Amino acid sequence: MDANDGRSNASEERPREPAAPEGPHVPAQQPPQLSPPPSPPPPPPEPQAPPQPPYDPADAPTADPAHPDARIGVGALSLRYQVGAALAVAVVAVAALVHLGMVFLHVAPSNTVTKQHGKAIDEWIYPEFEQNWKLFAPNPLQQNIEVQVRADVRTADGTTRTTGWYDLSAEDGAAIDGNLLPSHTEQNELRRAWDFLTATHDSSNRPIGLRGTLAETYLRRIVVLRLDRDDAAGGQGGVVQRVQVRSRTTNVPPPEWSDEQVSTTPQYRLLPWWSVPADEAAGGVR
Repeated sequence: MDANDGRSNASEERPREPAAPEGPHVPAQQPPQLSPPPSPPPPPPEPQAPPQPPYDPADAPTADPAHPDARIGVGALSLRYQVGAALAVAVVAVAALVHLGMVFLHVAPSNTVTKQHGKAIDEWIYPEFEQNWKLFAPNPLQQNIEVQVRADVRTADGTTRTTGWYDLSAEDGAAIDGNLLPSHTEQNELRRAWDFLTATHDSSNRPIGLRGTLAETYLRRIVVLRLDRDDAAGGQGGVVQRVQVRSRTTNVPPPEWSDEQVSTTPQYRLLPWWSVPADEAAGGVR
């Protein structure tokens, strides 16, 4: 028996699969195809700046393109206004130099110029540009100066009485002591008024010129207001008619390690009585 025949017979003996029933042909279902998302449109091209030519200083714009030769600032003014501007600058420069010179002569030690022109220098400096260098002096003030005042008061029944001495400096000191933000008035008003008066009065307490009279008026108004604050007139009906001011000066004792000997006895400077005008006595001047 041939081998090929054996294989043919074996293949013929395999069971056959049943044939599919005949019917209408149905095509196989295919999965739906998804279309890709549309791509965004490309951005418009940026405008290209035209190429710039190389910089030429001769092409720099002037103040006025319509008039290339036009000038600016003071140079644009007419000759008359240029002269006026130059004169104004010269006047300011001269005034500044004069002021600096006056201040220098005022704070400088005594010299020939200050001896001959001291009055003119003081009139320029006082009161707006006063300089005080005591804090930085080699020998600063070593005295305690207290300003005190008393008054003649006319009472409601027509009699006159004299008050005791009011220590105005002690009142200011008490108001300043322990105060983190003391008033400028409490610190300087009375002290500066007394310094102003002593600088414009001679050793006999007579005023020197109009500034001396002004210093008296200034100090008188201050003490009258302080007396009114302290109710020195004694309530309704009392009127302050006259006031008298004095200073009590005491030297500061030297330290224990110093051999310096100073007197601690108080020294008084008593001013004459000043009449008080009616408007000041009524408290109308502030």
